[in-house]
Amino acid sequence: MIKVSVIGAGTMGSGIAQIAATKGHKVCLYDTFDGAIENAQKKLNKILNRLIEKERITKEEKENILNKISFTKDIREIKGSKLVIEAIIENLDLKKKLFKTIEDLVDADCIIASNTSSLSIASISGACEKAERVIGVHFFNPAPLMPLVEIIPSVQTSKKTMDHAKSIIDSWGKITVIAKDTPGFIVNRVARPFYGEAIRIYEEGIADFATIDWSLKELGGFRMGPFELMDYIGNDINYTVTETVFTAFYYDSRYKPSFTQRRMMEAGYLGRKSGRGYYDYSKDMPKANQDRNLGKKILWRILSMLINEAADALFLNIATKGDIDLAMTKGVNYPKGLLSWADEIGINNVLEELKKLQEEYGEDRYRPSPLIKRMVKDNATFY
Repeated sequence: MIKVSVIGAGTMGSGIAQIAATKGHKVCLYDTFDGAIENAQKKLNKILNRLIEKERITKEEKENILNKISFTKDIREIKGSKLVIEAIIENLDLKKKLFKTIEDLVDADCIIASNTSSLSIASISGACEKAERVIGVHFFNPAPLMPLVEIIPSVQTSKKTMDHAKSIIDSWGKITVIAKDTPGFIVNRVARPFYGEAIRIYEEGIADFATIDWSLKELGGFRMGPFELMDYIGNDINYTVTETVFTAFYYDSRYKPSFTQRRMMEAGYLGRKSGRGYYDYSKDMPKANQDRNLGKKILWRILSMLINEAADALFLNIATKGDIDLAMTKGVNYPKGLLSWADEIGINNVLEELKKLQEEYGEDRYRPSPLIKRMVKDNATFY
C-alpha cells in the first residue's frame, strides 16, 4: 500500500484521511492551524466509536485505522508519499504556495492533488515544476459517506497521472467521474440554479423558504430543499463557491450571487453550525404553504434551470452525459439524473419554460443552451 498524505485536518481532510487509513494505507495528516490536529484526533476517535456502536467496525479495526494515521504539525513528514491530497481553504495563492512546498518534499513520481471545489487546477499546477503530476480530486462532504469523487485533469496533467489517481480513488470504493477543468467542475457548476433560482423566487416574494423547500422535496423528490441544504453546507461556504464560479465565468449572469445569501453570511447566519441560517434552529420549523399548483410552478422553474445547466455542461464537453447524471445523483443526491429527467418530462417543455422566463425577465440568465434548442429542433433525446 502506498503512503498517502492529507494537508488540512478540517472536516474534509480528516474524512479523506479516515478513508485512506480504512483502506489500509499509511496516512500522514498534517495541519498547523491552532488546535486543528488535536480536534481532528478527537473527532475521528468519536466517529470511529460511533461506527463501533453501529457494528460497522470492530474495536480492533478502529485501532488499526488510528495506528495507520500519523497526526503531525511537521510538513516534512509527508516525505515518501505517493499521493498527497490538499484540503485547505479555497484560497488560490495559499494553495499555490503550498503546492510548491509539497513538490520540494516528495519524490518525482508522487501525485499531488487538490480537493478544491471550484478553483483552477491549471493555475494551482502552475506553481509546480512537474505540473503534469498535479490533478484535482474533489470529494464531497462528508467524505467517508458520500460516494462521488470528481477527478479533474488540467491541461498540464498527464494521462498517466489521471489514470493512476482514478485507479487509487476507485480502489477506495468511490464512484469517480472525469470533469474538465472549468469553474465548479460538474456538481458545483450544474447545481448553482438549485440555490440561486430558489433565492430569486424568495426575493420576488413568490414563496418563503419553507414553501420552496417543500415544493422541491414533496413534488420533486429531492432529499433536501435548497434552503435546508444551504444551511447544512454553510452559507459562508455556499456563497464563496457561488462568488468564485461567478467571477471565474467572467461574471456570467447565470451564476450571479444573491444579496440575500451575502447578508446571511455577513450577519453570521451560517446555518446549522451557527444555530441560525435561513431557519432558526432554536425554534420549531415554520410551516410551508402546501399549495400544489404553486409548488409545481416553483419546482418547474428550478428544474428547468438545472436541466439547462446540465445540458450546457454537456454542450461544452465538461463531462460525458453519463458522468453528468452520475455526478448529480451521487454527489448531491438528486432523485434523478438531470438529462434523463429532461427526456422524461420532454426537452421541448424545458425549452418553453426557459423561453418564457427569458421573455418575462429579459435576462441572459435564462438563455437556453444551444444544445437544448438543437435537440428540440431535431426531435432528439439525451438517451
